[in-house]
Amino acid sequence: MRKIGLLTRIILAIALGNIIGLIAPDAIIRIFATFNMLFGNFLQFMIPLIIIGFIAPGIGMMGKGAGKMLAVTTVLAYTSTIGAGLLAFSSAKVLYPSLLTSQAQASFFNPEEALLPPFFQMDMPPVMEVMTALLLAFTIGLGLTVIKGHYLQRIMTDFKDIIEKVINAIIIPLLPAHILGIFANMTQGGQIVSIMSVFAKVFVLIISLHIVMLFIQYSIAGSAARKNPLKLFQMMLPAYFTALGTQSSASAIPVTVEQTKKMGVKEKIADFSVPLLATIHLSGSTITLVCCAMAVIVMQGGTANFSAMLPFILMLGVTMIAAPGVPGGAVMAALGLLETMLGFSDSMLAIMIALYLAQDSFGTACNVTGDGAITLLADCITPEEKEIMQEKVA
Repeated sequence: MRKIGLLTRIILAIALGNIIGLIAPDAIIRIFATFNMLFGNFLQFMIPLIIIGFIAPGIGMMGKGAGKMLAVTTVLAYTSTIGAGLLAFSSAKVLYPSLLTSQAQASFFNPEEALLPPFFQMDMPPVMEVMTALLLAFTIGLGLTVIKGHYLQRIMTDFKDIIEKVINAIIIPLLPAHILGIFANMTQGGQIVSIMSVFAKVFVLIISLHIVMLFIQYSIAGSAARKNPLKLFQMMLPAYFTALGTQSSASAIPVTVEQTKKMGVKEKIADFSVPLLATIHLSGSTITLVCCAMAVIVMQGGTANFSAMLPFILMLGVTMIAAPGVPGGAVMAALGLLETMLGFSDSMLAIMIALYLAQDSFGTACNVTGDGAITLLADCITPEEKEIMQEKVA
C-alpha cells in the first residue's frame, strides 16, 4: 500500500467505506467504529502536541521576523474568512428567494444518533485545550526570538522531530483506514442522504461557493507566486481528500504541510503557518454556516438582512478560532452567536446542527485546501529572502 499514493489510498478508502456501509452487518461496522474511536481519541491527544511541536520551534527558528510573519498570516486568514462569509451572504441573498420559495420545513434528527457505537470506550484526554496549546506555542516561540539561549530551541526542535515521527509512522499510514470506517458508518446510518434530500439546493450552492472561494484564493496566491493556480490546487488534492474523510483541519495538518512544501513554500514557513491556519482560517466553514443560517431563517419565514449578518460574520471569524479540530466543532462554537445575534430558537438550532453536520466534511476540506493558498501567499509576502540577499550583498 505504501507504493500507492496517499490520494489514491484516500479515494479507495472513501469508495470502500460506502460499499461496506451498504452490505456489511452491524457487527463489522461496530469494529470500524471501535477503531475510529481509538484513532480519533489518539488524534485528539496529539492535536495540542502537533500545534506546539510545529508552531513554537517554527517561530523560534524564524527569529525576529516571526512577529511579522505571525501578523501577516493572521491578517490573511481573517481577511479570507470574512471574505468567504460576505461571498456566502451575497450569493444566498440573491438566490434563496427563488431556490427556497417552495421548500417546506421538514423534520430533522441529529445525524450522530444514526451512527453505530463502538464496542467500548477508551478516553485519551489531551494534555491541554487547543487554545491553550496555541497560546503556549506563541509564548514559547516569541520568547525564543528575544532570548540569546539556544537550549530551549534545541529541545523544541527535538520535540518537533518526535511529533513528525509519530505523524509519519502512525497517523498518516492509518488515515485511510480511519476514513474508510467513518464513511462505512455514515453510509449504514443513511442520515446524510435523508438530510441532503431536503436541502439539496442549499448543498449545491455551498459546494459551488467553496469552489469559487478556492478559485479566488489560488488565483491570488498563484499570481503572487507566478505559478499556475490549477497546478497548485492539484498539488493540494491529497490534503482536500484527507480533510474530506476526517472532517478535521487539525487531523489533516501533516498532509497539508507536506503538500505546501511541494508547492515551493519554504520549510520553516510551511511548518509555522499550516498548524496556525488549521486553527484560525475557516473560510469553508464560514461559507457553510452563513448559507445554512440564512436557509434556516428563510425557511422559518424570516429575512436575513445585511445589518444583522455582517456582525455575525465578523464575530464568526474570531469565535471559531476556539473550535476544536473535530467534526462539528465550528457549528458548536457558533451556537452562541446564532442564539444571541440571530435569535435562533432551540428548534432552529437543532435544524442548523443537523444541516451543518451533514456536510461538515466539505467545509473542512475547503478550509484545509485554502490553507495552502494562504501559506503560499504568506511565503511570497515574507521579507525573508530579500533580507538574506541584502545580508549577502553587505
